[in-house]
Amino acid sequence: MTTDMPAEPQFDLRRIAREGYAYFYPLLTMELTRRQVTNSPLGQGMGHGPKNTFVHVRRFPDAEFRAVVRPNFDTLYSSAWLDLTTGPVVVTAPVTDGRYYLLPMYDMWSDAFAAPGWRTSGTGAAHWGVIPPGWTGELPDGVSAIHAPTPAVWVIGRTQTNGPADYDAVSHVQDGFVVTPLDQWGGEPKPVTVDVDPTVDMDTEPLRQVNALSGAAYFALAAELLKSHPPHVTDWSMLARLRRLGIVAGETFDPSRVPEAVAAAIEGVPAEMQERMTALLPTLARVANGWGMNTDTMGVYGNFYLKRAIVAMIGLGANNVDDAIYPLQFADADGNPTDGSHKYVLHFDAGQHPPVDAFWSVTVYDQEGFQVANAIDRYAIGDRDGLRSADDGSLEILIQHESPGPEAETNWLPAPKGPFNLCMRLYAPQPAALDGSWNPPPLRAAP
Repeated sequence: MTTDMPAEPQFDLRRIAREGYAYFYPLLTMELTRRQVTNSPLGQGMGHGPKNTFVHVRRFPDAEFRAVVRPNFDTLYSSAWLDLTTGPVVVTAPVTDGRYYLLPMYDMWSDAFAAPGWRTSGTGAAHWGVIPPGWTGELPDGVSAIHAPTPAVWVIGRTQTNGPADYDAVSHVQDGFVVTPLDQWGGEPKPVTVDVDPTVDMDTEPLRQVNALSGAAYFALAAELLKSHPPHVTDWSMLARLRRLGIVAGETFDPSRVPEAVAAAIEGVPAEMQERMTALLPTLARVANGWGMNTDTMGVYGNFYLKRAIVAMIGLGANNVDDAIYPLQFADADGNPTDGSHKYVLHFDAGQHPPVDAFWSVTVYDQEGFQVANAIDRYAIGDRDGLRSADDGSLEILIQHESPGPEAETNWLPAPKGPFNLCMRLYAPQPAALDGSWNPPPLRAAP
């Protein structure tokens, strides 16, 4: 009797390098983002400001805004980079009287490990002590614990904003978001200052900086960051693979001293993986009625390292799907790309409006993902806009370049003259929007 045994594994170093590139991509992207946006005083650049300080966006972008693609016209942002290297900090939220807000906290691997806010903790005043790995002290009464996986944390807060008339009320809420180092809790807070590091590239966007790194520089930086930012406990198998390249958690990786086979394996991997990640982008979401429904493994990725990397490439800081989802429209009902030379109708049957516990909207962008100036200064429309339903309870949103006339403008979402696409946003989506039993209706060309 003979027993066939599998052959001894042949470790493909190039394959491991590709896996490692995807694994580390969010870590490097988060780090270079952190370095740049915290390397300036408050108010110098969108989202820029010192560590342990909230930086607020006070109004929606105008038609000329080009800093980020697919800007949001539902919520205003409040961003803070937490530095836990000297101990915990306390994040405070005010009473919002039922107003939706969200303070998702991202570790340096880009996972949303906690999301205080409307859906989870409610809208009363609250204080959370964000605790770094290994800290063993006690928090004061009235401060609840959130354990951070890494000593740097990015908070990307969002506060419901019902149009420009709501700005003052939202600013009042935003001013209630505060970061206080635990050792200053209960006392007079010290002024936050910035020691500007002249070696930090403040001109090149972080993503471009990451993508420009050679394979050797990429993995050397990854190994250094791995010293400070612990891998997740579920990463053991990946770390075992990376040892084949000489990358060991807690140790320096010197590309000049690795075997020739390893040097050859990592050379060229950045360009190869960036091309692959871009090519795989359309495959990440199931498509229903011409809409991409990315409702799986978002915000918290487990060991789906490739998806985590791709999301970091196209939209660092994605929400957990229980907090918000963003269906993206790829084509109209006939499978054709959408263009403002045509008129379209987005028809919701009675009882089939987007199922949410909070609110929903539809935003129109040009083919590059930017808003386009229009006669009524409207870039998004949704359930907070006084939409008119038909007598049978159905709802139609008219998406076209020219006005449909004064009587129909209430439900009009102006489209650019040329190619465009839509993004639907569902805040606190109900289970039907997550399990596929509800999908956005197809976008139909008007007769």
